[in-house]
Amino acid sequence: MRVPRKKIPRRPAPWTFEFLITLLDVAPPVWRRIRVPERYSFWDLHVAIQDAMGWLDYHLHSFRMTRGARRTRKEFGIPDDDDRWPGMPVTLADWEVPIAAWFTSPGHEALYTYDFGDDWRHVVRLEAVAPAERGVKVPRCVDGARACPPEDVGGPFGYEGFLEALRDPRHEEHKSYLEWVGGSFDPERFDPSKVKFWNPRTRWRKAFGGQRS
Repeated sequence: MRVPRKKIPRRPAPWTFEFLITLLDVAPPVWRRIRVPERYSFWDLHVAIQDAMGWLDYHLHSFRMTRGARRTRKEFGIPDDDDRWPGMPVTLADWEVPIAAWFTSPGHEALYTYDFGDDWRHVVRLEAVAPAERGVKVPRCVDGARACPPEDVGGPFGYEGFLEALRDPRHEEHKSYLEWVGGSFDPERFDPSKVKFWNPRTRWRKAFGGQRS
């Protein structure tokens, strides 16, 4: 008697999410287009945005999304119950929240804020969802324009003053700013092929220690 073979259930095919990240309040716009695995958490997406933009992850960050008929707002980042005041939304641990649970169709957006002092705000827009390409590694930066502002330059207003000083050799801060950025800064320079991505688990261990589940 021939014993029928059991069918092994097939795993769902992996998918790739394509995001457009645009830095607000800076003109001409600084933007990046990246592709990441759909299995990513918001923490993983945070790390990819940092690497693609050129930020150095020195400061706190948050994602804010609004969804549903009641316009429910959720915030994802690094929880800090000691730094909350009444009425402030609860910050959920972003490493525990999958992006696929919130970016459910192209067009969905999040407001990503980095460095609550300089207040760098980015619109993170899901542009496309597609099957993962065999042999193509993600995360990956596929396009973008213009250099990321330097860390701690003072937000969009400070960045505008920084560029003004660099353009004018007679400006009183021209020399000090040049020295501060290592001798040169080209606001138009960006090459997506030069972007290197950290493993988000490695970045998490560096930030918090221990192992992430």
